[in-house]
Amino acid sequence: MTGQGPCMVQNDHTILLETAHAEYEAARQTLGQIAELVKTPAVFHIYRLTPLSLWHAAASGETAAGVIEKLKRLSRWSVPAKVEENIKTWIGRYGQLKLKALPGETGMLLLEAEHGEEAVLEQILQNPNLKGLNLPPASQGKVRVPAACRGLLKQELTRLGYPVLDKAGYRKGTALNFELRTALPGGRPFRLRAYQQACVEAFAGSREAGQDIAGSGVLVLPCGAGKTVIGLGAMERLQCETLILTSNITSVRQWIQELQHKTTLAPEQIGEYSGERKEVRPVTVSTYQILTHRTRKEEGFRHLPLLSGRDWGLIIYDEVHLLPAPVFRATADIQATRRLGLTATLVREDGREQDVFSLIGPKQKEVGWKELEGQGWIAEVDCREIRIPLPEELRRHYDQLGKKEQYRTAAENPNKTAAVRQLLNEHGERQVLIIGQYVEQLGHLASELGLPLITGATSQQQRSDLYAAFRAGDIRVLAVSKVANFAVDLPDASVAIQISGSYGSRQEEAQRLGRILRPKQGDNRAFFYSLVSAQTREEEFARRRQLFLAEQGYEYTILSMEDRELADGWEQTLEEA
Repeated sequence: MTGQGPCMVQNDHTILLETAHAEYEAARQTLGQIAELVKTPAVFHIYRLTPLSLWHAAASGETAAGVIEKLKRLSRWSVPAKVEENIKTWIGRYGQLKLKALPGETGMLLLEAEHGEEAVLEQILQNPNLKGLNLPPASQGKVRVPAACRGLLKQELTRLGYPVLDKAGYRKGTALNFELRTALPGGRPFRLRAYQQACVEAFAGSREAGQDIAGSGVLVLPCGAGKTVIGLGAMERLQCETLILTSNITSVRQWIQELQHKTTLAPEQIGEYSGERKEVRPVTVSTYQILTHRTRKEEGFRHLPLLSGRDWGLIIYDEVHLLPAPVFRATADIQATRRLGLTATLVREDGREQDVFSLIGPKQKEVGWKELEGQGWIAEVDCREIRIPLPEELRRHYDQLGKKEQYRTAAENPNKTAAVRQLLNEHGERQVLIIGQYVEQLGHLASELGLPLITGATSQQQRSDLYAAFRAGDIRVLAVSKVANFAVDLPDASVAIQISGSYGSRQEEAQRLGRILRPKQGDNRAFFYSLVSAQTREEEFARRRQLFLAEQGYEYTILSMEDRELADGWEQTLEEA
């Protein structure tokens, strides 16, 4: 069968999507729900169907028949039989094994295979990776499991290709009664936006519809969409003591401020657990760093017991894509506690997306970046990659270096300073963030251009003062290292200039663009520039960095010194410099 669809599904589970096709946008949105974007060449974007992408689809209610039908509708040619077969197999395995409570037996659970699949469970339990759990042999497709093994069992079965549907239930935790405010300080009305309320209901069920409170999972929304507010909504729905984990102390204090401004919780009910304070209260906000802190490698993580030291009814993992390995291990032990992951992207550069799926929960709802842009909830962003030549003498040096040294040399291209100067001139009225990976490069640029700079060495008080001055408009341009990649609320920033990054990190690219997504006064536009040294390894890594944002529908305009108007401006700027 042949048609006119925008896609070609191949035997290796890759899908080619023709970018010039009239149905490109609709196909992109459909593929984003069932497949992973792998590459973005100009003519065809390349997606791949994987077990994990299909399990996320299954968790949101998709069926194998539904996925196959969508592919047939999009595909120019027939969907290969092998691909259809594997879609049925992979989606069919989701929920083939269920974990249930055993009434009257504290400390024990029941792992049960679907009717007709009893032999599958018996076979799986023979796997060496499960031997350490000391499970008895299966009987009639059922096996009793110690509750303490709940997380490790789910983790291992997911790795073996059999994700468990966890129906064992969750503890309620200590009750905590409070409400969301209807007005903010100053009298401005407050209520959840429609998509925020939908996210709360996707995680915790609808109070109005009388739905049971749900369990665990991940909500995926762009930066600036109000993930913190969604967390507050989930807390208010569950009415229980809550532990909130996030990426840095700045984010901790932003959460505390939101809790104070938008809920009826009293100040003494909210605690900060950080390097400076050790307050364990009904709602406690801490960082991943403090949980995994140790003075010597051979000693244990002294603060990790915070995860289980109180009868939490909910644990919120902010920026869940940053969850460190020791917290994964601890999370395996607290599977009876409800868990909510919040993130702008499920991409993990360490490849542990399956562990987020098995230990935090499946993706329960994703709100598209372009969808919120179209509704005006986040800014419309113009993304541009600007390719800058290396100076001739540096090019000769670059050609003699190893690959790692080549990347850093290209990233620290001194011609980027002149490019930054010109971009600052072009955006003279806007507030600008200059973001980089290398502190020495940032220090040189800040000195050359007379800019304030925040790095890891900047004290927390200095950071707070500079962020406050930027928010107030007293500082128009701020240079920041990777410490500002996550959870820094700078709503008036409308230009971001990325001068260097962590190799091909898709996660970092999304987070950096997220710094300028807050809605803007006037035209609601923002500009994201990525400065890349031309004809170097930095170009290759830039293409990989842009993958996740391309999946969301963002396009990068490529500019170079061959663009005459731009080149003339830079030549003048270089001469002035």
